[in-house]
Amino acid sequence: MQDVYPGGKPHTDSGAGMSGKFSANVAACVALLLSTSASAQQASPIPATQSSMFVTLGTMGGPVTDPVRSQPSNVLVAGNDVLLVDTGDATVGQLTKAGIRLPRVKAVFLSHLHFDHAGGLAAVLGLRYQTNVPGKLQIFGPPGTKQLVAGILASMQPAAEAGYGLDGAAIIRPDETVEVIELSDRAQTSVGNVQVHVRQNTHYSFHAGSEMDRRFKALSFRFDLPDRSIVYTGDTGPSPAVEELARNVDLLVTEMIDVDRTVANVRRNTPDMSDAQLAGMTEHLRRHHLTPEDVGDLAKRSGAKSLVVTHVVASGAKAGELLGYVRRIASRYAGPVVIANDLDAF
Repeated sequence: MQDVYPGGKPHTDSGAGMSGKFSANVAACVALLLSTSASAQQASPIPATQSSMFVTLGTMGGPVTDPVRSQPSNVLVAGNDVLLVDTGDATVGQLTKAGIRLPRVKAVFLSHLHFDHAGGLAAVLGLRYQTNVPGKLQIFGPPGTKQLVAGILASMQPAAEAGYGLDGAAIIRPDETVEVIELSDRAQTSVGNVQVHVRQNTHYSFHAGSEMDRRFKALSFRFDLPDRSIVYTGDTGPSPAVEELARNVDLLVTEMIDVDRTVANVRRNTPDMSDAQLAGMTEHLRRHHLTPEDVGDLAKRSGAKSLVVTHVVASGAKAGELLGYVRRIASRYAGPVVIANDLDAF
């Protein structure tokens, strides 16, 4: 097995036990935390090759913005095919920084429809439209994705009709530029040489079979490629279904939250929030997201070979505090761990 480090550099596993693994994890995380945004700004274009790469474009769990981390978005490079996996605000700009041209993107996968994961989709569709990217963009997501995309396409109509301000110009309908496919639990699909398996996770806890459960689902994705397998949890609480999806996966990409830190931040920033509102939000954070210990348990139970933590909900956490999260994860999981920054490539 190879430990996965930032920039896709492999480190051969010496077979050391828990302490050896933890030392490697800390060293990797330190190296990651010392990387500068300037180097990310100078990223070279990622070429189309036969190998695969997972790039964390945005690593901040929303909806509150952050000066260092962008909203959740990722890109899976699979040979000539490029897939966006969630499209938080700033996705288009982060793609540019990563050196990935928008016409290379063949499909979008949305884990769920919260604004921090889908807020950048309008910019993706708008830029494709304005630059006449050929072909239809496939958009995969949970129930409700068609309604979401229809709203975005309707918002594009005035600009489409105005065009470049010339009389007699042909109008291309925005709805002719996309294809939307809604997915549910245990669905399977493919894009190019990427096989995709879907499980419903526990980011929502609507009663099974209820109208709300039918209308709204949060999904996790497994991407099986010729050279490796990658699972992206999206937002989820502890979930046997996600553990099953991630069984023996090469790379597990998971969310993480510091609940106490987040609640304290909310108290500071929203002092007028009622006790009932705060209690409801706190319950959501604890039930529908993963603590560092939950992340470690998920990785261990699934047998994941390596672990990348993104969607970091720990506003303002310093390097030492991030290393503390690695220690908490390592108390449950002996494999290699990295807390991702924006524009890291694995």
